[in-house]
Formats: sequence, structure tokens, C-alpha cells
Amino acid sequence: MNASRLTSRRSFMRMAGVAAAAMPIFTEAHFAQAAIQAAGPGSGGHGAAPAPTRRMRMTFPEGAVLINANENPLGPCKAACEAIGAIAHKGGRYDIDGETAKLTTTFARQNGLKEEYISVYAGSSEPLHFTTLAFTSPTRGFVTGDPSYEAGMRAAQISGAKISKVPLTSTYAHDVKAMVAADPNAGIIYICNPNNPTGTLTSKEDIAWAVENKPKGAIILVDEAYIHLSDSPSVLDMVAADKDVIVLRTFSKVYGMAGIRCGFAVGRPDLLKKLEAYGQNAMPITGSAAANVSLLDPELVPTRKKIIGDIRNDTFDWLAKNNYKFIPSQSNCFMIDTGRNGRSVIAAMQQKNVFIGRTWPIWPNMVRVTVGSPDDMAKFKVAFKEVMDAPVSADLINPYEHNRLPDLA
Repeated sequence: MNASRLTSRRSFMRMAGVAAAAMPIFTEAHFAQAAIQAAGPGSGGHGAAPAPTRRMRMTFPEGAVLINANENPLGPCKAACEAIGAIAHKGGRYDIDGETAKLTTTFARQNGLKEEYISVYAGSSEPLHFTTLAFTSPTRGFVTGDPSYEAGMRAAQISGAKISKVPLTSTYAHDVKAMVAADPNAGIIYICNPNNPTGTLTSKEDIAWAVENKPKGAIILVDEAYIHLSDSPSVLDMVAADKDVIVLRTFSKVYGMAGIRCGFAVGRPDLLKKLEAYGQNAMPITGSAAANVSLLDPELVPTRKKIIGDIRNDTFDWLAKNNYKFIPSQSNCFMIDTGRNGRSVIAAMQQKNVFIGRTWPIWPNMVRVTVGSPDDMAKFKVAFKEVMDAPVSADLINPYEHNRLPDLA
């Protein structure tokens, strides 16, 4: 490599590093905090639209019910906690035992992948952000379902990309044909499956159709953060088949490691290579070790899937008996149609020390609720009924009649 090309490459990497450092990477926790602030004291639920900020200052009153951020109240499994304790004393060095390599090997072996198809990150927020920056631009757009998880759109705003929001189907799946048609110059078609906030599924057949019919040069970015909580098959086999697909995984949901941070971007090496310009910190050894032993526990996922599913279905039974409209979910979150301004309901629930999730612009009457512990959901039921039984003033009725949900089965 000649000197001018080397200088150019170094300059590019420096600029990319500076740019990445200046770009806020938002997580579910950031969006949850913004919603709390927007519905806080004095706002009446009618403050400015939630806008996440880089700084996190989340504190809650004693005894608060926290079912607002899609966290797992079960926390890390016993083996993960023991692994963290056993390795913490080595935290003065950078992964001298190769914990991240062990994790990569385990995940590759379990999923029939080559190790070079896996990049390990501290959660899935970084690779979601970096993938969006790498594959979108002012000339390559970002296509997403509506409603869906917002972090990719935030990154697309940074890259100057056109953002196309495509409403979900009548069954609350991603409308893949409409998404593919939405932007002939798309760089990314983002499919969160199960979807956040609805907890609903898009079929593997539909995703495969999108892969085969997408705009040339685009990738399908499949966010499988909640896959273990559902009956949906993964699309990791599409990655193994060298399709234009990147899959995101995280240990924040079923594995209960939201505060410990570990996740993957899984894709062809040439696709993952494009993320490298935006940086990749060394993994904390505690996160890698905890994630590895979690993967090695064959009972963890089915056991937790049943626990969370049973609590969720009990809550659904209660909602149905009380004639509340909701969207059936296969995740650890679901949406309820409150029939009034959703953010006012969030604010009223906060007054009762119960923190529920946010609204989305397309459905301002809907609120998202995370599945918590049995005690959490018992307190939610009491508080929610009290809020919903209170008289509705005129300013709490949805002014956007055309955004109402159709009747739910």
C-alpha cells in the first residue's frame, strides 16, 4: 500500500472513529426513560413527544413496578451469576482466557455457523446502530414496520437516509411486500421478529420472500431480540446460506442480562466487515462468560419461555374478562388499546407507582406493557383498572380517529 493510500485510509478511520464516538447509540432503556420523563409530574401525559438522550439517569421510587423497558425480572441464571463471580478477579486484564472466543465458538456450534460469521458486541444496540450507518445514506433508505423498534430510525436520521415507515398488516405482521416496494433505493429493510412493541410474528416465508425480492444492494436486517420467547423459527440459516441478511441477537431478554450487556451481529464476513469502521469495544469478560454458560444450559430457554408465557397468558385472560382490547403477543411485551390518550394513562399509572411502556405515534391510544413477575402483574391489574375506571375528560380522547385500531379478536 503506497503512502498516500495509507494516509487516506488512516484519515478515514480517524474520521469514522470520531463520528461514531459522537453518535448516540440508543437502547430500549433510553426510550423507556424518555417516555417516563414525558409523562412525569406536571405533564399530565401531554408533554412533548419522547426524545431519548444519551445520558441515562433512571431512578425509581421505593417499591415501583417496572414493566416499562422489556426487562426480564428473572435476571441472569444461577450459572451466569456464578461465572461472573468466578471471573471478576481477572477484570484487571483484557480477556486473557479468551472468554469472547469461547462464546463465539459455542454460538457457532449450536447454530451451524462459521465463527467468522459472528461478531460479539455489548448488547445488540451497537450492531443495530452500526449496521444502519454502514448500509444507509442520503441515497440508500431505511424501511421499517410501523410501529416497530425505533433505534434503527434514529441511526438512519444520523446517516441522512430516507425513512419509510410501513404499517403492519391486519394480523400485526410486517407487510413485507409493501416494505420491499416502499423504497427502490433502500439500503436496509428492518424486520423486528417478534416485533417490539406488538410481540407479533412475521413468518419465515415472508422474510424469505423479502430476501429474494429486495432492492439490489439492500440487506434484510432481522432483529431477533425476542425470538426465544416465541414459536417463530430463526432465520440464522439464511445467514449460513450466504444471503444478504444480518441477524441481531441479545442476551437482554430471555437470558435476563440487560444490565450486563452481550449480543451478536450475525452475517456474512463481507457484510460484518462494513460495521468495523464504526468501532467495536473489547467485550467485558463478565458479559462473555455469563452469556457462554447461559447458552450451555439446555433448560434455560424453555423454562423461562414457559414462565413468562404463563404470566403473560394469565394477564391476557384478565384483560379479556374485563373487556380491554389488546394485541395477543408471543413476546415479553404486549399492547393495550386504552381508548384514550395513551400517554395520559402512562402518567396516571406512574402516579400509582406502576411504570408501563410508551406509545407510538401511529397508535396514540395504545400503551405497551412488559410482562413482569406475578406480583408485578397483580399490581398492574389493580392500578390499570383504577385508571381505566376513572372518568375520561375530553382532552384524553384520541384526536386522530383514523389511527384507531380495528376491533381485536
